[in-house]
This record gives sequence, C-alpha cells and structure tokens, in this order.
Amino acid sequence: MPSSMTTQSTLLSTLWPAVPNSVVKASLLILLGTGLLTLSAKLSVPFYPFIVPMTMQTFAVLVIGMALGWKLGAATVMLYLIEGALGLPVFAYTPAKGIGISYMVGPTGGYLIGFLLSAALLGYLGERGFDRNFGTTLAAMLMGTVVIFVFGYSWLAYLIGAEKAFLFGVYPFLWAEAFKIALAALVLPTCWKLLGRAKQK
Repeated sequence: MPSSMTTQSTLLSTLWPAVPNSVVKASLLILLGTGLLTLSAKLSVPFYPFIVPMTMQTFAVLVIGMALGWKLGAATVMLYLIEGALGLPVFAYTPAKGIGISYMVGPTGGYLIGFLLSAALLGYLGERGFDRNFGTTLAAMLMGTVVIFVFGYSWLAYLIGAEKAFLFGVYPFLWAEAFKIALAALVLPTCWKLLGRAKQK
C-alpha cells in the first residue's frame, strides 16, 4: 500500500503543471477526456473465449479518473453523460441502439452511473499514489471495475432478473475486464517510471 494516504500529484498534473489560467486547462482536459471516452466506446473487437465485442471504455474510465484526479475525472465522465443525454451519439452502439435519455435508462444505464462513481473513486486513489506501482494500481482498478459492474448488474437485474443479468451483463465480460485491469496496472506505473527517468536527465 502507499506509504502515505495524503494527497499527491496525479499523473496529468505532473506531466502538465499548473498554469495561471487553470480553468482553460481543466476545460481542455475534460473535453479531451470525453473525446477519449467516445472513441473507446466506438472501437470494439471480439474477445475470446467469449465471442462478445470488447470495448476499451471501462479501461478509459478508470485510467482517466486515476490520471486526472477525482474532481476532473468525475467532471469528465459527467460531461460525457450530459453529451449522451442531449442526444449526441457518444455511447457504445449509438445511434443504432438509440440515443439520449431513452438509451441511458436502457439495459446499460447502470453501467453509465457506475462510470461516474468509479472515475471519482479512482481519482481519489490516484491522488493518494495508488498508481505508482503494479500492486496498488491493480487493486485500485479492481475496485473501480467492481463499482461499475455492481451498478450495471443491479440495474440490469431490475430490468430482466438477477440470473439473466449475470449471464448477459457480467459473465461474458469477466475475461475482458481482467485483461483491461492488468493492462492498466502495467501502463500507469510504467508512465510514472518513465516520467521519473526523464526528470533525472
């Protein structure tokens, strides 16, 4: 575990130190973050052993939250949800499967709420140095993923029943989520190490 639970610099604040016009900086980061979330929702590939489409959206949510901190991370996901609620086709499989509020209250609605809470949680942990090594990053990513799936599963279970919700909304994605958790646990600490080496030169 991190040696201290006090607030530390996030990855993004270290890469891009504070500038006088911080509102412009924050706005730019949030807009870029919503763009990344949209892109991650649109790109999908089959993931074996389950032939289901895997997007990198949960990975993007967790990494954005941890890299930006809880305020900017949550603000990024909140703006993303607002964009979706206004009818912009930012979510996965939109506009084919609907847009706006009707999409958000559909089967994936709980996962969208989980995105917001998970980004805030990961941002809080990122501000306390959980992304500095593999073990703590892995634990943080696991916690964030659990939050997403608890809310996603709960809403889906309300709509179609508990058993079907697990079979269609959780079970097929377990291996894909394990892959994304492991990837994030490798990527973020590696970024910190490279940043440290760059500062030493």
